[in-house]
Order: sequence, then structure tokens, then C-alpha cells
Amino acid sequence: MRRSRLTGLVTSLLLAAGLGLTGAASAQATSTAAAGGYVALGDSYSSGVGADSYIGSSGNCKRSTKAYPYLWNAAHSPSSFAFNACSGATTDDVRANQLGSLSSSTSLVSVTAGGNDAGFADVMTTCVLQSDSSCLSRINTAKAYVANTLPGKLDTLYGAIRAKAPSARVVVIGYPRFYLLGQTCLGLSETKRAAINDAADYIDTAIKARATAHGFVFGDVRTTFSGHEICSGSSWLHSVDWLDIGDSYHPTAAGQSGGYLPVFTNNT
Repeated sequence: MRRSRLTGLVTSLLLAAGLGLTGAASAQATSTAAAGGYVALGDSYSSGVGADSYIGSSGNCKRSTKAYPYLWNAAHSPSSFAFNACSGATTDDVRANQLGSLSSSTSLVSVTAGGNDAGFADVMTTCVLQSDSSCLSRINTAKAYVANTLPGKLDTLYGAIRAKAPSARVVVIGYPRFYLLGQTCLGLSETKRAAINDAADYIDTAIKARATAHGFVFGDVRTTFSGHEICSGSSWLHSVDWLDIGDSYHPTAAGQSGGYLPVFTNNT
């Protein structure tokens, strides 16, 4: 019994020490990231479409003070902050219009990109307005693009980011699943919902593979959004919003602060 208790005590102490070191390492990493400049790149999921409180000067880019890059900047005060993400941006748009703030002194970069390349808006419009078969056909077309064309687009973008910010920690963040399945919920059929979720998994897998190949970190928001999808009763995503159609299928302010921000923070 004494040996068992001693073993248990030693194990507990080692676990506590390990957790302490992990926490210290995480804090040190965040401190290091904050010491240099932070540049936020990407599409509407990074600009904060759907979260309201848009910065007037951002115009159609719809950058929100409730978006995760803005929230991280407010909490960590990096030496500089460039909020360049823009609604509707493709990988080519990010590369052409958003990389000017990157430099050798940039220590942290976040980016969401790829959904618009694959036709996100058209996929969702088709699935909302047309039949199950039309929805599935459009999703299959998008998945073929993700399989055959998107990897090259991501490689070009990621290579450009690394060339301009050679020392930066780059966090590539994916997209959430939209629906909690198996629920009684108005709107799309279960067939459409399942196919849309599968498409989200498909593009996240592709993005993660290319991010990892470039030595970047992939942030998976499907974990934090779990239980907060549309049809969950506690959704962090807008469903179809006929009054402001651009908000549809984008994170709410709670989705930015509770879904995206923790994933980004944990990977900085």
C-alpha cells in the first residue's frame, strides 16, 4: 500500500510538473508571437462577416472588431497588427492584395482561404434553392476542384507567405461543419446537410495537408464548433439570412470568440 501510494504521489507530481511546463511553453510561445508583428490574412471567416461591428474604413471587406484576429490583437498587443482579411477573397486575391504587410519582422500570420476558390457561395445557393440531386452534384464539382486544383493554389499562396515572412509562425485555420445532424430542424434536407458537412471535412483535409507540407500549423475549428452547428439550438453560425444574405453560413460573434479565437490562440 505504501509503495502504491508513493507511486501515485510521484505520478501526480510528474503530471503536475508536465502540465505546468506545457502551460509555460504555451505562454512563452504566445509571448514570442506577440513580440513581433501579426498579420491577419484570408477571407470572410477571418474578416468577421456575420459578426457585425464592422470597421467603417474596411468597406466591402467587412472587417469586424469581433473577428478573431481583432480580438487576439486586443488581448496580446503585438508590436504591430495588420488586419488584411477581406470578404470574398480567393487564394489569388490574398496573394495579390493582402501580403504587402508581411516582412522579415512579422512573427505571426493567420489565414483562412480556399472556400471561395471552391465556389462556396454558389454551392450554398444551389443547395438552398434547388433539389437534393442538384445540391449533391454541385458539391461533387466543388470536391473535384478541391482535389485537383486547390492544392496548387494553396501551395502558391503559402509559398508567397513564407517568402515574405521567413520567420513567422503561420497558422492556417479551416472551416467548421455547418450542421448538427439527426435533429428536427427547418430548412435543408438531411441529405443536403450531410453532404455539406462532408464537403467541409473534405476541404479541411486538403488545407491541412498543404499547410503541414509547408511547415505551417493547422487550426481545426470543427472541434470548438461541435455542439454549436446550425440545428443545435445553440448555433454559432448563421443559417440562411434573407435580410442580410451575405451573413448566411458565417460565424456569429460568438462563433468568432468561442470557435475561432481559442483555436488560433492555442496554436500561436
